[in-house]
Amino acid sequence: MILIDAALSRHAAAGKHIRVGVIGAGFMVAGVVLQIRLAHPAMRVVAIAARRPDQAEAVFRGAGAADAVKRVETQADLNAAIAAGLPAVCEDPALVAKADGVDVVLEATGSMDFALRAVLPAIEAGKPVVLMNAELDATIGPYLKVLADKAGVILTNVDGDQPGVEMNLIRYVRGLGFKPLLSASVKTLQDQHRNPTTQAAFAARWRQNAEMVTSFADGSKVAFEQAVVANATGMRVAKRGMLGIDPTNKDPTLPLRPLEDYVPWLTPHLDPDKPGLVEFVVGARPSAGVFVIGHTEDPDQRHYLGYYKLGEGPYYLFYTPYHLVHLEAPLTIARVALFADAAVSPEGPPKVGVVATAKRDLPAGAIVDGIGGYDTYGQAENMADICANGDLPMAMAQGCTLLRPISKDAPIRFADVAVPPGRAIDALYAQQLAHFGLNSKTS
Repeated sequence: MILIDAALSRHAAAGKHIRVGVIGAGFMVAGVVLQIRLAHPAMRVVAIAARRPDQAEAVFRGAGAADAVKRVETQADLNAAIAAGLPAVCEDPALVAKADGVDVVLEATGSMDFALRAVLPAIEAGKPVVLMNAELDATIGPYLKVLADKAGVILTNVDGDQPGVEMNLIRYVRGLGFKPLLSASVKTLQDQHRNPTTQAAFAARWRQNAEMVTSFADGSKVAFEQAVVANATGMRVAKRGMLGIDPTNKDPTLPLRPLEDYVPWLTPHLDPDKPGLVEFVVGARPSAGVFVIGHTEDPDQRHYLGYYKLGEGPYYLFYTPYHLVHLEAPLTIARVALFADAAVSPEGPPKVGVVATAKRDLPAGAIVDGIGGYDTYGQAENMADICANGDLPMAMAQGCTLLRPISKDAPIRFADVAVPPGRAIDALYAQQLAHFGLNSKTS
């Protein structure tokens, strides 16, 4: 941030703009577009693609677009609108990805194939891609990173959301000379059986999609986010679903406990000779934060750290008390455009994925609904075990037809389902396995 704000100021003083093309028109996109208009004169959102272009138009209007919003259907018309300085909307995400007047593509849908209709053409066109889509990243991010590297462009998840905030903290802890042994997110509730009906009132209060907030409550979202962190760091999970220490016993009305209370519960699971763990905890204060446990055995360093009131060690707690998604997401765009620096990006083969688990008893013949729905929740699992078991990735479960009954809380595996034909996500997942030499029971 210290570097980025000065660089953006210089960019604005020179009359330059980072031109952003956005995919999606949901709650967070509206916030990002508003933040760019209010706080970043060196950036400009020039186009938005959404399944419903009227929602994209509403995002521009909500952010105070002074000019008439131009709805387009062809590449030529989109290019012309951007060149004329008119905010443009369209239905086809590939148009935005390939547009002449777009410098960075921000993908923020939470979808799979619709997102890929932007991500793949953007990479092919040599444009950096910023993902606010942990679901896609956790599922095939490592392979998308291979494609991005070949094209010489950056693929990154976003700062402001938990993966980016955690990665900032991990880099900070590494820079201090510690080994990060655990990276975790703080939740206020974890109940894997929540559904859109139970979460409807909360969703209405915050003007959000009921399925989206259900994915927060049932643990799917944190599973995707922590898989993104694991794949960027080489960390693993201690067990399927993570430890998920929860002294509230699913009662979010209980007083929050200091984050320091959780460290003794977590450290028995840490091993300085292993890659480290991704985790989450419930009921801690600060309630919207993330934290990292770093390790050092050096006696002199531990003496200094005791003086700094950080404890006796060898495990030390570092935390960020908030994540401000729409406020910080534009800073990732600036990092990419001005410094070619990724906020959080996969390194090598996938280490952790997210697998589909039955939220209720599911009969044979049922067509599985999507993330945050009534049928499934996601659990983070080590990739070696996912492959050995033939587990079905959570992000690929929607639309699958069950070939046999699945009991509540049982895993769903490739052998249990018929996968819809012709989906891009299935082909890319298979390519990811083949590229990294991962053997999986996918049929």
